[in-house]
Amino acid sequence: MTTGGEPKVTPSPAPKNPARTNPAPKNPAKTTPTRTTPTKKGPRGDLFDPGCPTRRLLDRIGTKWTSMTVKVLAEAAPYEVRFAELQRRVPGVSQKMLSVTLRSLTRDGLVARRVEPTVPPRVHYRLTELGLSLETALAAVRAWAEEHMLDIDRANELHDAQPDVT
Repeated sequence: MTTGGEPKVTPSPAPKNPARTNPAPKNPAKTTPTRTTPTKKGPRGDLFDPGCPTRRLLDRIGTKWTSMTVKVLAEAAPYEVRFAELQRRVPGVSQKMLSVTLRSLTRDGLVARRVEPTVPPRVHYRLTELGLSLETALAAVRAWAEEHMLDIDRANELHDAQPDVT
């Protein structure tokens, strides 16, 4: 924090793998700084800052496939689950979408991946300690959604029944 009570302004950290991101801006001096607040674990992001990486993280962990995958892995913890078993236990997920979801969770340190050197390779997944901590938050969101789905459906029906006034 600065003396004026405002959070310290620091530039956004560079991505670890620049080949997977958009090219650098033409004028680096015009990049948007990210506001952060210090915590015991280091700087904490500001969700309302457009340049904050927290937004990208929420995009990744806020999907139904992430929530369902984390739930299945949490139920199996501390044991591993093979890819094919995960696909069976996450109804409706395609092989590609599950692969993308698991790759993202692994990259973020939420899931550990182990490959057995067999033909074909056997791939096993389990939640890390960080992933288990995410399950608590996602479980609360899933419970809220399941409890309030009828209310949301009713609100949608009421809204859709109203004439469109612009």
